[in-house]
Amino acid sequence: MSEFVVTGGSALAGTVSVLGAKNAVLKQQVAALLAPGKHLLENVPHIVDVELMGRVLEYVGAECVLDSHTLTIDVPEEITPEAPLDLVRQMRASILVLGPLLARSGTVRVALPGGDDLGARPVDMHIEGLRQLGADFELRHGVLEGSAPDGLRGAEVAFDFPSVGATENVLLAAVLAKGETIIDNAAREPELEDLAAYLNAMGAQITGAGTSTIRILGVEQLQPATHRVVPDRVEAGTYAIAGAITAGEVTVADCVPDHLRMELRKLQEAGCGVEAGEDWVRVSGPKRPAALNFATLPYPGFATDLHPQMVALLATAEGTSVITENVYESRFKYIGELSRMGADISTDWQHAVIRGVPYLSGCPVVAPDIRAGASLVLAALRAEGYSTISETHHIDRGYEGFVEKLNALGADIQARP
Repeated sequence: MSEFVVTGGSALAGTVSVLGAKNAVLKQQVAALLAPGKHLLENVPHIVDVELMGRVLEYVGAECVLDSHTLTIDVPEEITPEAPLDLVRQMRASILVLGPLLARSGTVRVALPGGDDLGARPVDMHIEGLRQLGADFELRHGVLEGSAPDGLRGAEVAFDFPSVGATENVLLAAVLAKGETIIDNAAREPELEDLAAYLNAMGAQITGAGTSTIRILGVEQLQPATHRVVPDRVEAGTYAIAGAITAGEVTVADCVPDHLRMELRKLQEAGCGVEAGEDWVRVSGPKRPAALNFATLPYPGFATDLHPQMVALLATAEGTSVITENVYESRFKYIGELSRMGADISTDWQHAVIRGVPYLSGCPVVAPDIRAGASLVLAALRAEGYSTISETHHIDRGYEGFVEKLNALGADIQARP
């Protein structure tokens, strides 16, 4: 296990670049299984989750090599339609092999997923969507077994909630199904739109990605493709908030500011200066932010993956902020750690009330997941004295060179094994 020792008090300044989105590349790794041959994904971050998904693909039979942010995936003609527990339990995104393995092989065996403990996040919507395409499922000893005895066929799939994962799983299966599939109340996230762009480059016929209605006309086969992964809006937002929380000025380059419209608007409400260009955004922070209210929602609402970082910012706001978490029921597990640093936060079901305090104090804390870990580092940058953040292997799952990038902006962070 690793830990970070963070000395607070420095205002961050400078420019930092972001890489491809974790939540896009993992899905595109899975999508490569739909077409035998050599695929190239560019702008891929060196993070643990990409490595873990690569191990899932290698178990299926593909070869994965990441070199200088280019990931080569060589998919064989014959694949093993299975993802075992020891791999799947480490990352929930592994459940997305259901769709492509069913489409390629007509059968699949996947252990129920693990990953960050952020609540139930059941796979029922995934299963029901794939059932409407003609798949049958049975749960045996913790393993989900699926088959499509008559092949997958197009259907109209309507979701009660715009689940990103369920939309992606149906999309990944429907591209090789017979006939047309229509997904209503589909997720609209930029990463899903990027997945559709990659699939279209492979020869799929998808329209409407990025809207609430996606149409997929199934094709007989797909071909390997080269694709550049969309920039990571969560990584970009994290560094923008790092500038804000330290009363510094940080420019985030190689990003898509339009993907952070709600988050940047909330930073402005908090008293931050915000400038944006085509592929960059600059955020400067006040001495103390203003209190504000926000609720996490599916895109284009406020991203749940930037909720903990924003709460760290609001911990020293002037006034009381109220936030509502509508996506992951157990997202608040980091609140106790932030409170140890002097934050005044109370929670009630999916609501958190943050009463701003003048300062935070450095102390030992534990990172419970990727984004909460990042938020504790940001809080430590603001705190007086030094903080020790343990279990930082979580952060490595979603950020490449997190310490190095922050230190280049003027932070004082030491990483210890």
